[in-house]
Amino acid sequence: MTPAIRAKLHSLADPVRAAGALRFFKTGPGEYGDGDRFLGVPVPLVRSLVRDSDGLSERDVLSLLHSEWHDERLLALLVLVRRFERRADERERIAKLYVANTRWINNWDLVDTSAPQIIGGWLLGRDRALLGKLAASTDLWEQRIAVLATFAFIRAGEFGDTLGLCERFLTHRHDLMHKACGWMLREVGKRDIFALRTFLDNHATRMPRTMLRYAIEKLAPGERQDYLGRR
Repeated sequence: MTPAIRAKLHSLADPVRAAGALRFFKTGPGEYGDGDRFLGVPVPLVRSLVRDSDGLSERDVLSLLHSEWHDERLLALLVLVRRFERRADERERIAKLYVANTRWINNWDLVDTSAPQIIGGWLLGRDRALLGKLAASTDLWEQRIAVLATFAFIRAGEFGDTLGLCERFLTHRHDLMHKACGWMLREVGKRDIFALRTFLDNHATRMPRTMLRYAIEKLAPGERQDYLGRR
């Protein structure tokens, strides 16, 4: 089935969108997406193929995940998310498969559409040593996986891991981590404004500006200006 679903995906390719994706996902030399390739398939169309993936073997899914094409890797991850959510008896296997293949989960959209569901979903109610291992990695994408995985915890009303990782990454060099942390802090604030304000009161003076701006986005204008002024 892999050739069929791959052929279908390629039939949806849009060269104009592909050219735009090269710029949007920073694929130039030395940029975070250096060398990535795109078919230019809109995400909704990629998602539309997932419902036809139930017959794919694990080998088929890994073939897509290990592709040179970003769109194929995205499709593979969406397939894994679907399986994780629908097949409770396979969740451990899928989570381990995910961690073993982070080399190919190598851009922010790939992380963001899969880490909360698979890694976050798996670690809910379990030991979270894996989270620390990912956070301690020197790989940007594994670090982002750790932060985005906590979205599942936030939705369950658990904020400690998110706050701890955001504190850990205050001095991270990359703005993609600043954005990820700021986004998760904002999500914490939607559910517990006191927790967000406490974090900001303790760390606003040294938070990267991007992280701070993302975190305070939903606050009242006056409060936003107050925290920005503390930098």
